[in-house]
Amino acid sequence: MGRDETGAVRGTELEKTRARYGLLAVVTSNLAITAVAAFGVWRLDGDKAVIVGVLTAAFTAVTGMTTAYLGIKAVSNTARSIALGDGTARRHPEPAPPAQP
Repeated sequence: MGRDETGAVRGTELEKTRARYGLLAVVTSNLAITAVAAFGVWRLDGDKAVIVGVLTAAFTAVTGMTTAYLGIKAVSNTARSIALGDGTARRHPEPAPPAQP
């Protein structure tokens, strides 16, 4: 294995590790938000107006956390593929041949 191949393998493994731990952090955070919201709803003893507020805030926090992670991951993957030269074909498609009269 050459030096470039070793670096590519390390880079791929690093990206896999980052993706795993990033996803783990998001899932753990979402579970914590869900647990706190469930505990809050349980302790409110049926006050529907406040329960709706707690559940709305929890839903917003979970969707914000998940969307931020997925957006950052998508931009990171796109930037990495462009930096490695994988995106050149997508950015500069070959022009179509002129139509025959």
